[in-house]
Amino acid sequence: MSPYFDVSSSKETNKKSTSRSIRFIQGAISVVKSTHLKPYSCKFSKKTYTQYQLLVLILFKDYRNQHYREFIDDVGDMEGVQETLDLSVVPHFTTLQKFLHRLKSLYLRITFKKTVDLFYSNDDVIPITAIDSSGFTSGYCSHYFSERTGKIRKHFLKTSISVDTDEGVITGYLVSNGRVHDTRHAKKLLRQCHKIRKSECYVMDKGYDSENIHQLIRYDLHAHSVIPIRSWKNEIISGKYRQEMARQFDSTRYPKRQIVETKFSVLKRKFSGDLKARIFLIQMKEIAGKMIVCNIHRYLQFFILKVFYRANFFVIIITLSGN
Repeated sequence: MSPYFDVSSSKETNKKSTSRSIRFIQGAISVVKSTHLKPYSCKFSKKTYTQYQLLVLILFKDYRNQHYREFIDDVGDMEGVQETLDLSVVPHFTTLQKFLHRLKSLYLRITFKKTVDLFYSNDDVIPITAIDSSGFTSGYCSHYFSERTGKIRKHFLKTSISVDTDEGVITGYLVSNGRVHDTRHAKKLLRQCHKIRKSECYVMDKGYDSENIHQLIRYDLHAHSVIPIRSWKNEIISGKYRQEMARQFDSTRYPKRQIVETKFSVLKRKFSGDLKARIFLIQMKEIAGKMIVCNIHRYLQFFILKVFYRANFFVIIITLSGN
C-alpha cells in the first residue's frame, strides 16, 4: 500500500456512498409502493422476490449506471442495501432482465407520475415549463469494434422532455425510434405533461416554431407560449401568434429554456446517454427508468437541502437566544 494512501478518507467516502444508496432505495421503495403494483405477478409465482424489490433494484441499477452482471456483484457486497430491501437472497442478473421484459410500461408511467407528485400539492401550477429534445444512443457493440469495422453507429432514440424551470423536475417525456420532427413530438408531449401538472407558460426553441403549436397551447391548454420564429429574408410571417412573437417577444421568460438543456446534460452525465438494451420496447423502458431515477435523485437533493438549512436555522436561533 502506498504511504500516501489515506485509509480514513477512503472509509468516509464508502460510508457516504452507502448512505446515499440507502437514501435512494428508501425513496424508490416509497414511490414504487404508492403505485399499487401487486407484490407478485401471478398466483403461480415462486414468491422469492416481490415486484417491489425487483423494480427498485432495476432503478438502483440505473442510479448506479451499471450493467446487470456488475450491478448484482456489487449488491452482493452491500449488506445495508440488502437489509433495506429485505432481501434474503440476491437475485441472479437474468431475474432482473426477465422482470423488466414482462413488466408493463403502464407501471413505469405510473411510477414516473408518482415521482412528479413528490414535488407538488394538488392545486400547484408550474409557472414555466421548458420543452426540448435530444437523442439516447441505441447500440451495444464496443467502440473498438465500430472503429475496426468502419461502421460507426449513429442510430438513436429521439427523446423529448418537459421540465419545470423552477424546480428542475421532469414533468413528461416522449420517445420515438428514430428521427421525428420536433413539432410532432411537442403536440403529444404538451398534452401529456399538462395532464400530469398544468403550467402557465411553455417555452421552446425555434425548432418548435409553428402556429399549430401556439394554438394548441393557447386554446386547448389555456397557457402562454414563447417560441422564437424562424424567418428568412423577405419572408412574410404568417399566423396570429407567430406575428405576435415577431412584434413583442418575451425575452424575460425565454432564457428559462436553458434549464431543459441542463437537465439533459445531467441525465447523460450521471445516468448515461447510451442504452444497453437491444429491443426497442425495452429501450423505452430503460429511458423511462432514467426519468424516474432522475426525479428521485432531484427530490433527495431537495430533502438534504431542506434538512441542512433547517438545522442551520435552529443553530442561529439557539445562538441568538443564548446571547
